[in-house]
Amino acid sequence: MKPFTALLGAAAGTHATDQLALATLPLTATLVLGAGPDLLGLLVACQSAAWLLISLPAGAWIDRAPRRTLLIVGLSLGLAASIVAVIAAAADLSILLGLAAFAGAAGTVVYALTSVSLLPSLVPPADLARSNARLELARAIVSLAAPFASGLLAQLLSPTWGYGLAALGAGLALACILALPKAPAPQSASDRASFAAAIEAGARFVVRHQLLRGISLCAIFWNFAFFALLAIWAPLALGPLGLDPASMGLAQSAYGAGLILGAVAAPLAARRLPPLVILIFGPAISVVAACNFLVAPAGHGFALAAAGHFLVGFGPMMWLICQTTVRQLVTPAPLLGRVNATVQTVIYGVRPLGALAGGLIAAQAGWQAALLLIAVSFLLSTLVILLSPLARLRALPQAACA
Repeated sequence: MKPFTALLGAAAGTHATDQLALATLPLTATLVLGAGPDLLGLLVACQSAAWLLISLPAGAWIDRAPRRTLLIVGLSLGLAASIVAVIAAAADLSILLGLAAFAGAAGTVVYALTSVSLLPSLVPPADLARSNARLELARAIVSLAAPFASGLLAQLLSPTWGYGLAALGAGLALACILALPKAPAPQSASDRASFAAAIEAGARFVVRHQLLRGISLCAIFWNFAFFALLAIWAPLALGPLGLDPASMGLAQSAYGAGLILGAVAAPLAARRLPPLVILIFGPAISVVAACNFLVAPAGHGFALAAAGHFLVGFGPMMWLICQTTVRQLVTPAPLLGRVNATVQTVIYGVRPLGALAGGLIAAQAGWQAALLLIAVSFLLSTLVILLSPLARLRALPQAACA
């Protein structure tokens, strides 16, 4: 099996495991453990906390240890977590279910950061954009299919069967990674530095690099807006838009369709358009999407909301693939793990703030005020790109020296 084919197969299995666990956790907690909103919130928080707490130390390990080994560790965590979650449900142990949720998400964190850091060593620089698009396409497809699969299994069999399917995905991913050739650990000055100093070096590189700084600031504003939108979507859809739950879910599924089409279109766009166009288009089309949600209650609520969700998936997916490629090219190989971890930590740190802000403003000042906040945040993410050197990037940068 070719190395990239193995990585692609592992990506499909890993993201299937992660998305199935995300969808199965609330079903298991509610239908099997009888959890209320408070306990369910704590369990979901355990799952999301891993992205914030594990990313930085994982990034430092990626730049010190053999990356194939770390991929195996991450996938093994996902496999073990799925099995432990079934045991927790059978034993009615919510604490154990929370630990399993945290461990499974931690495995995904390790895998995601390691794979994006490993990819530049598996494919030539000219193929990075296409390879990133194929990896993101695999993630988009399973993200669309996993909620339906877990719901169907919960209805026909039991909610915990979703964890069984997640374990199967992790096992298949692990088999793919075992097909990768062994490689030595990256040679880095971080091997001689303290763990904290190694993490600081990655953060300092992001802050000082103009392209990475622009990418990070854009991602901060965009993720703040997106999670504010997620927080108010259900009351907006069921209230002012007058949608029933089925229509609400159907409109939101347009986001998954946008992700898939964005991943399909990204390689073609990368060949025909300069990077600056894609980097501006992603956040700019999100502003259009926010305007769709603002005017939706006036009429054609379902169509405008579905179009808004589609645009928020389509343009930003193309942006994600492009900026990931830029990030991989401008970062020296020994720093890739820590740089990727720094960007990811910043993104996941701002997400709960966006959700809290969206919910509070909608509750205190109304949904229109919350949607204005979302539109302004998307606009700020666009302005960051326009005011940074990213807006002058007519070709992908040369690969950085190690």
